Amino acid sequence: MYVQAETPAGVVRGGRDSFGELYRAIPYATAPTGPGRFLPPVPHPGWSGVRDGTRPGPTAPQPVRDFGGLDMTPYFGPGWVRGEDYLTVDVRTPAADDGRRPVMVFVHGGGFVTGSTRAALYDGRAFARDGVVLVTVNYRLGVPGFLALEGAPPNRGLLDVLAALGWVRDTIAVFGGDPGNVTVFGQSAGATLTGALLATPEARGLFRRAIVQSGSGTGAFTPEQAARVTAAAASALGAEPTARAFGEIPDERFLQILPALAGLDLRTGTAADPLAGLSPFSLVLPVQPADGPLDGDVALLIGTNTEEGNLYGERDLGQTLFGDGTERLARAHAAISAGHTHRYSFGYRSTALNGRLGAAHTVELPFVFDVADEPWLHGDTGLLGPDPVPEGLAARVHGAWVAFARTGDPGWGGDTVEFFG
Repeated sequence: MYVQAETPAGVVRGGRDSFGELYRAIPYATAPTGPGRFLPPVPHPGWSGVRDGTRPGPTAPQPVRDFGGLDMTPYFGPGWVRGEDYLTVDVRTPAADDGRRPVMVFVHGGGFVTGSTRAALYDGRAFARDGVVLVTVNYRLGVPGFLALEGAPPNRGLLDVLAALGWVRDTIAVFGGDPGNVTVFGQSAGATLTGALLATPEARGLFRRAIVQSGSGTGAFTPEQAARVTAAAASALGAEPTARAFGEIPDERFLQILPALAGLDLRTGTAADPLAGLSPFSLVLPVQPADGPLDGDVALLIGTNTEEGNLYGERDLGQTLFGDGTERLARAHAAISAGHTHRYSFGYRSTALNGRLGAAHTVELPFVFDVADEPWLHGDTGLLGPDPVPEGLAARVHGAWVAFARTGDPGWGGDTVEFFG
């Protein structure tokens, strides 16, 4: 069944099912093409007639990532689906009416180089079922999103997320959401972006709550580190390290040079590589979010999985990538937020890879989105392995996220809650 919603930019057609309504690939900014890939996002001018929002749209240019015997397509999605108009959001809502429901805005992970709203894990049916309006966001990745260049604003992917939050403020009431009750949540790179929003003055007033899943408040590159990545990219491309020069280079070339950027030594006299060589892209900031002035008026739910590093085959890597920076951000927020910092630890052990995956990076996501019983997450190559998940665990995790978005209280006071099977 088709439905329609009239937004300030134009009418969009969506679909209705037993969970509510779904509107896909709604633009929040103009398509980033040519030199525009290195400019701040520009509000979309709108459209005439009815825009088709019944089908998924294009994704940001991105490489294919391979995790061997583990099927990570539910997490990464289909990869690069070509098309210029990819600065879009998907909206899942119980109904596009005047319901004024809590809104959750999800920022996907993928190492700042991959991921999209098309990933199966982010379907959002359970949120709509439980009375929440879910918005999932595409943003610029890799070179267009995060490479530091002369003549370009830094952190363009973060600027995209800010623009999407502005779109939510101005538009979400059309879809039955309350623009005054917005929770931003992200995982991995998306969680690091969410943490950065807490320290971004331009983000103030755009959301009331934040959830940081396996991110880091200390995951940004210093300007010196970013300059090394820029120099390597310019050398690989044979171009000057400026927005003007890079604006003439097609996206295909940016993907082709990624192997040349892998393994760069980003250690400096004052900073270690916060991503331990796993990605040549991150936020570029003079001060880490955990060390900056945070917005203490925003309630925070923050945590990690107990065996994050297992996804990368290195158990200790999880503490370096996620644990230390999560703890720093949690402590900094707790110091200024008057009891509005809530922590969790996720310890359910996936039986994937003959039991070796365990409570690795990304394993909490099926429980947050309450899709842990889906067959495409199980089997010999599935993220959750061949065994069924514990009864009630997904309902408990998902319910805590919904409760936090609705009231600011996930249900366990000031202690750290542990989610185990």
